[in-house]
Amino acid sequence: MDASLWVAKTGLNAQQTRMSVIANNLANVNTTGFKRDRAVFEDLLYQNIKQAGGQTGADTTAPVGFMLGTGTRIVATEKMQGQGNMISTENALDLAVEGNGFFQIVQQDGTISYTRDGSFKLSQDGELVTVSGALLQPQIVIPQDAATITVGLDGTVSVELANGGGNQQLGQIQLARFVNGAGLEAMGQNLFRETQASGPPIVGVPGEQGAGNIAQGMLEASNVNVVEELVNMIETQRAYEVNSKAISSVDGMLRFLNQNL
Repeated sequence: MDASLWVAKTGLNAQQTRMSVIANNLANVNTTGFKRDRAVFEDLLYQNIKQAGGQTGADTTAPVGFMLGTGTRIVATEKMQGQGNMISTENALDLAVEGNGFFQIVQQDGTISYTRDGSFKLSQDGELVTVSGALLQPQIVIPQDAATITVGLDGTVSVELANGGGNQQLGQIQLARFVNGAGLEAMGQNLFRETQASGPPIVGVPGEQGAGNIAQGMLEASNVNVVEELVNMIETQRAYEVNSKAISSVDGMLRFLNQNL
């Protein structure tokens, strides 16, 4: 079997995977806090036919080598942690992080996950929870007689009680940062999990030590650029067609040899 067929096949596989990545980005264009993925390519091993610097004569060496590549593959999908656009909702429980940091969410097994989706709700006990019902950490409980809810840039949560009950401070939301945010593992449901690559969380007060501020009544949109993704889709389609054409060309060459030799 001609090696070029297998080389072109690796190109087809890689471009098909990249198309899946692009399709997922476009599918999540309206997902709150979604971070787009980027496919990372690398070339495969090379067949070293002639070594660069090898002897070509008694006193001469080859200035360049003769190496044949064996194709390409996708080795990673990197989460691009750029800031998404801020969308005003005028909902007191909608929070967005302007800058670096993640909200901390308690899972059913007690572990902590992380999210940029700040569309919080109130549980039956007045606790701030995600749409899926998972608790925000640190826990914030809103009194039943709260008339208005205010969240400061530094995450301080306070309420104005009804019937002249005065102002009451309930707590402070903290944000988690990571040395390598791209190393977080995406879990689905707009959540991320800490990994060895991401490093441990650096938990702190919003607006301090590199953490972003919290904007109340706002949500962070997906950072997917539709035009850029459509350009990437066209580029991927053309690359797929070229690799497919290479397979057809090699097949034609082999067929010619079989018929004429």
